[in-house]
Amino acid sequence: MKHRSKVVVVSLFLAGVALTVGEPFTGMAETMAVVGAAGTEAKAREVVMYKSPNCKCCSGWAEHLKEAGFTVIEKRREDMHAIKAQYGVPEKLASCHTALVGGYIIEGHVPAADVARLLKERPQVAGLTAPGMPARSPGMQAEGLPPKGYAVLAFDKDGSSHLFTQY
Repeated sequence: MKHRSKVVVVSLFLAGVALTVGEPFTGMAETMAVVGAAGTEAKAREVVMYKSPNCKCCSGWAEHLKEAGFTVIEKRREDMHAIKAQYGVPEKLASCHTALVGGYIIEGHVPAADVARLLKERPQVAGLTAPGMPARSPGMQAEGLPPKGYAVLAFDKDGSSHLFTQY
């Protein structure tokens, strides 16, 4: 039985789960629950971003999110209008890229702090948007400068919106 426990501990180590030395092994089901919870949390911070193939500011926004601990998967698309229509982004709230994270839509240069807040609070909205391309937003300005001079809006599928954060 000792050998089997060692195999499980090695598996847990590789999965990134820490055990205290001498902690009794309580069972594979509980272990898998811990591993599953860690995987769910990581998945919640995975951002799928649709962007035009040549848009450098969108890549700058992706880097901003990565620096904040998100995983960003960039999908280059020529048909951004179709993507926005597919996900229900109201035209008046559109920006250059459309991203999906944790069941929400993130449209444009929304700061990572707002995305994290959205995922923590889980309000009943379709997503967040920074309409247009605000000049002093992540990806649009020099790296390291704080956002300034624009609003991030929460929006619903019906096109209604309200202030989420003012910079």
